[in-house]
Amino acid sequence: MKKYKFYALIIGTEILNGRREDSHFKFLLEALKEYGYTLSGSFIIEDNPDLIVKTVKFIASLPDSILFSFGGIGSTPDDYTRMAAAKALRDGNLYTHKEALKIIEKERGKKAYPYAIKMAELPKDAKLLENPVNKMPAFYLDDRFFFMPGFPQMSHPMVKFILKNILNLDKKRKKLYRYTLTALTREGNLIDVMEKLPKEVELSSLPKLYLDGFRVTISIASEDEKLAKEAFEMFKNALEEKGIFYSLGEDISSTNQ
Repeated sequence: MKKYKFYALIIGTEILNGRREDSHFKFLLEALKEYGYTLSGSFIIEDNPDLIVKTVKFIASLPDSILFSFGGIGSTPDDYTRMAAAKALRDGNLYTHKEALKIIEKERGKKAYPYAIKMAELPKDAKLLENPVNKMPAFYLDDRFFFMPGFPQMSHPMVKFILKNILNLDKKRKKLYRYTLTALTREGNLIDVMEKLPKEVELSSLPKLYLDGFRVTISIASEDEKLAKEAFEMFKNALEEKGIFYSLGEDISSTNQ
């Protein structure tokens, strides 16, 4: 079974200048976690057409990448994402999508013109995503690149639909076994162990500095439970051999433990 790599592209100058808070990143983490996945990358960028094109191209160049893009598919002058998707993934042109045209005319009637109807102009061979709020469709390309509104009420149900019905992810996917410890040391004292880890093991090393000294939180994870336990034991054994105190879990609140 192919193991996808998921990426979020969150488009909105208002997020970067602090006028609005992002709500997509945390939602995506939780939605993917249900299927045993996580994000490989997340980008928050301004409403800049060239930057959108370059970011989409970069994500598309990565093996097995799945893109969830939020924002910029409306009909106002600062909605650049439809054209950016066309330039990054197609021939650089937008075409009238007959089904999208029919939906917009049905929902908006005469008010569809002259602006809302622009949302029916999509990249070549685009497929539609149903909008649960106002019926204005989002779209996707190649069953990999999903372009949705910036409104969470619209896009988050779309993400759930995509994961279940388009990507056909299985919630019974093998679980990830994770073990964590925190040690009273610098992470540099454990690099020798890190270098011996097999590639099937995911390592997270988080250094911390408190008033009473350094700490490092080591987190080991793998779909292979035996492999994860063996890797975790390597760190425990190394710490014990070096006489370094550690505690299981995310933190040590005091050196007096």
